[in-house]
Amino acid sequence: MPLTFKRHPYSQLNSRQQEAYNFQKVSAVLADFGFVTIRLADDWCGADFIAQHLDGGFLKVQLKGRLTFDKKYRGKDLHICFLSERSWYLYPHDEVLDQVLADGQMKGTKSWDENGMYNFPSLSSRLKVLLEPYRIES
Repeated sequence: MPLTFKRHPYSQLNSRQQEAYNFQKVSAVLADFGFVTIRLADDWCGADFIAQHLDGGFLKVQLKGRLTFDKKYRGKDLHICFLSERSWYLYPHDEVLDQVLADGQMKGTKSWDENGMYNFPSLSSRLKVLLEPYRIES
């Protein structure tokens, strides 16, 4: 029996399948920039995967569905990776968090002040400018 391929809609994947799918997609993009990736079975120091560059350096990466900040990620030298409007972003959590807090964008929100986590469903023009240095062309 011949092998046939049929596309499966992303929206029909469960959350674990979506994370696996996104890991595969971003791994392919990062390969173009000299990285190999290793998916971790369990979060290690907050990371979902490790991205090692051909020069030997590596990044601990947390994969998200959108721009996200979390107090539990502070001080862990983590990068956050997400897809928005067909562009991947890979940013240093603490560095960008400091800029967003200085800008006052999360100030006074229950999500950040009480729950310690904040995410942006979409990127404003202001956030796109801030994140431009961390945008990866796919």
